[in-house]
Amino acid sequence: MNSIKNVPARVLSRRPGHSLEAEREQFDKTQAISISKAINTQEAPVKEKHARRIILGTHHEKGAFTFWSYAIGLPLPSSSILSWKFCHVLHKVLRDGHPNGHLHDRYGQLVNVYTKLLLTKISFHLKHPQFPAGLEVTDEVLEKAAGTDVNNIFQLTVEMFDYMDCELKLSESVFRQLNTAIAVSQMSSGQCRLAPLIQVIQDCSHLYHYTVKLLFKLHSCLPADTLQGHRDRFHEQFHSLRNFFRRASDMLYFKRLIQIPRLPEGPPNFLRASALAEHIKPVVVIPEEAPEDEEPENLIEISTGPPAGEPVVVADLFDQTFGPPNGSVKDDRDLQIESLKREVEMLRSELEKIKLEAQRYIAQLKSQVNALEGELEEQRKQKQKALVDNEQLRHELAQLRAAQLEGERSQGLREEAERKASATEARYNKLKEKHSELVHVHAELLRKNADTAKQLTVTQQSQEEVARVKEQLAFQVEQLEEKSDQLEKLKRELEAKAGELARAQEALSHTEQSKSELSSRLDTLSAEKDALSGAVRQREADLLAAQSLVRETEAALSREQQRSSQEQGELQGRLAERESQEQGLRQRLLDEQFAVLRGAAAEAAGILQDAVSKLDDPLHLRCTSSPDYLVSRAQEALDAVSTLEEGHAQYLTSLADASALVAALTRFSHLAADTIINGGATSHLAPTDPADRLIDTCRECGARALELMGQLQDQQALRHMQASLVRTPLQGILQLGQELKPKSLDVRQEELGAVVDKEMAATSAAIEDAVRRIEDMMNQARHASSGVKLEVNERILNSCTDLMKAIRLLVTTSTSLQKEIVESGRGAATQQEFYAKNSRWTEGLISASKAVGWGATQLVEAADKVVLHTGKYEELIVCSHEIAASTAQLVAASKVKANKHSPHLSRLQECSRTVNERAANVVASTKSGQEQIEDRDTMDFSGLSLIKLKKQEMETQVRVLELEKTLEAERMRLGELRKQHYVLAGASGSPGEEVAIRPSTAPRSVTTKKPPLAQKPSVAPRQDHQLDKKDGIYPAQLVNY
Repeated sequence: MNSIKNVPARVLSRRPGHSLEAEREQFDKTQAISISKAINTQEAPVKEKHARRIILGTHHEKGAFTFWSYAIGLPLPSSSILSWKFCHVLHKVLRDGHPNGHLHDRYGQLVNVYTKLLLTKISFHLKHPQFPAGLEVTDEVLEKAAGTDVNNIFQLTVEMFDYMDCELKLSESVFRQLNTAIAVSQMSSGQCRLAPLIQVIQDCSHLYHYTVKLLFKLHSCLPADTLQGHRDRFHEQFHSLRNFFRRASDMLYFKRLIQIPRLPEGPPNFLRASALAEHIKPVVVIPEEAPEDEEPENLIEISTGPPAGEPVVVADLFDQTFGPPNGSVKDDRDLQIESLKREVEMLRSELEKIKLEAQRYIAQLKSQVNALEGELEEQRKQKQKALVDNEQLRHELAQLRAAQLEGERSQGLREEAERKASATEARYNKLKEKHSELVHVHAELLRKNADTAKQLTVTQQSQEEVARVKEQLAFQVEQLEEKSDQLEKLKRELEAKAGELARAQEALSHTEQSKSELSSRLDTLSAEKDALSGAVRQREADLLAAQSLVRETEAALSREQQRSSQEQGELQGRLAERESQEQGLRQRLLDEQFAVLRGAAAEAAGILQDAVSKLDDPLHLRCTSSPDYLVSRAQEALDAVSTLEEGHAQYLTSLADASALVAALTRFSHLAADTIINGGATSHLAPTDPADRLIDTCRECGARALELMGQLQDQQALRHMQASLVRTPLQGILQLGQELKPKSLDVRQEELGAVVDKEMAATSAAIEDAVRRIEDMMNQARHASSGVKLEVNERILNSCTDLMKAIRLLVTTSTSLQKEIVESGRGAATQQEFYAKNSRWTEGLISASKAVGWGATQLVEAADKVVLHTGKYEELIVCSHEIAASTAQLVAASKVKANKHSPHLSRLQECSRTVNERAANVVASTKSGQEQIEDRDTMDFSGLSLIKLKKQEMETQVRVLELEKTLEAERMRLGELRKQHYVLAGASGSPGEEVAIRPSTAPRSVTTKKPPLAQKPSVAPRQDHQLDKKDGIYPAQLVNY
């Protein structure tokens, strides 16, 4: 058991003077025993009773002073078990002990806050090792630490906020315990509290700068509403930090130790990206600390006496015993020492001045460094501002596009609502018209009722008048009765008035009659009134019914509108569901169609692969085939390629129907495989060189066909399928098959006419095929290219199409002129006899026709290579020149025997001029396209000295001489090639020798050699004086383009 070795003196100094001291001594003793039993080196758990006594002791003395006075004396570093149990007991005291704990004094509270700050700092630097303890990193390190993930940037900003809160809380706690007077900072107690704030100021300046950077970065990635909490927290910290810097800069203590930066009046506006450029990094400057005045090391060992004013305690023993030497007070050595002391003091003052000057220079340099750093930071801010502005503009552009789409959608909804509103308004207008009609009828009835009441009033007035007359008559009769006695007296008067009485009676009778009439009329009017009243009541009832009907109709209309809106919503939902179902079914249909197509392509690839493998199969060596059958198979395969292209076009038009493409693919695969197999079988009976070429062409055809099948199996490459890949090797197989036909029956003098017609027809067919291929290339170029390349390709292909059309018209006109020549010159002879008679002219015509067909084929191949960027523009130019020369030769051959006044001849010449113009257009469009496509590097002479320029000039001159020499050699080679060509062409002395001298075994060349079936005319060149009119040959100018 460990005992407490160092008992506090305060506890030992107490003596039991009275009961309170005895009680206090007993309490201290009990606490010491509990602490020693709870915290010891025994590996056993802490007993609850000891821990409970310690906790009750803290509540008894309203703090943990006794606990800490004993705990300080524990040898914690000596035993790990002792340290562990101390942590356990301390944890219990902190949890259940008195709230004052060990932080009951003012420094205790500061220690609590400072401890939290240090823990936060340690955890931050452990989590982010990129930040050193001084927190000073570059912007690149900050960007790397933040990363590109928005969540990481968000979390790092929160952690820096927490870090800043701890720093500011410590500064607020220190300032709260100090008096606001400035003089407090000059007191030792105040400086003791203020000293740690220097590190707080340094940390806060960096944290403020980093949080500004991170918040601007967050606002460039997230909406402003999401970061409202961050902005509020930053604003609160900004104002606290600004007040902290302001109060600290006003204190004298900090003015000589640290240069505190000034923060702006307001926080940065994170909603404006350009505000980052206005942010200035706060820089804290710590002046170089002046070293404390130390006594310089004396060069001469001297002893200094006591300071002035201080009495000498002990005198020198030597002086006391023997007195001063020689009776003098100071000797020369003392004077030298004093002078050296004065010099040392002077040097020390000068050293101080030099140190102060150096410190001033260092401060100036530091201020310059800070200014340069500020300028560098300003440049970085400008860069960041430009990036942020660019990002903001992109964001605004995206918002504008979204707003435009939303406006278009709102416009559609508004139009739909307007249509519904117009329909509802029409229905409302109908009801309104009906209501107006009912109101009009009701008003009419009211008017009739008023008229009837008026008539009734007039009738009542007439009846009252009659009643008044009756009353007057009755009154008169009563007077007559009363004056009966006076009747006699008035007899005369009576007789006089008898007439009046008679008239009165007559009037009375009339009045009674009118009364009866009025009574009857009154009855009639009463009946009419009753009828009208009934009608009015009926009308009112009808009106009420109509009004109720209108209300019911309006209610029904509103219900109908609600129901229609609900039905519309349901229908729209069903429609959306149906559309999604239809879309799914449509996509499923497209997938199924493509699966069928892919399966067919895979099967076709298997068939073609099997056919290609037959070429290397030893068992296939015994299979043979004829060239005629091979030619028929190759021709059908070429037709199947055209059908395949049509099926591909139909499939691209309607992806839901792949039947045509599958059928064409099946037919093509079988025919192509049959062609490859029969090509191998035909090569078994052919000579070595043609057999090898045929086998190679069949392999190439199989490879191109398999490549085509691969494109059909890829959904992306399917749209850009190029069936022309297979057409070229199939045409090569067809050509080789025709070469392998028996040559004995090719051309005889008697069959020259048939050969002429055949060659003219073949030329027309070649031109037609060229036009079709150019159209196919045009369509492919439109799908595969765009922009300047598409424009150049379209211009070149359009000029080639125009040239082909002009050549086709020239061939047609030449055929018509040829028929006219034969009909006008043969007389009684047959057409075959005419051609046999003029065999040399016929040979020239056949040769020119072949040359035109060959030129058209070469022009198409050159154009195809140029469009696919695998050929040269010069090949297209040379082909244009060649085809122009070939057509000129055909015109010359046709013009030999024609009548100069023949209309066909005039048309032929016009067609020849058109061909020359179109050929020139091809050359011009090719050259302009070449200049437009090819990039020309601009020569940069910057940075070249005079010597380097002269050196490059000499190298360029050497290169020019080499190229001129190469050009001259190539021109000589071209001349020799042409000379040899004419020699070989002139070797054919008879019409039937042309085919015999063809180089059948030479490999096919793309640009320098021509295929055997499209040779130039085999006519021997003669001098002008050797030409004979009977031969049918006239001199023609061959232009060297």
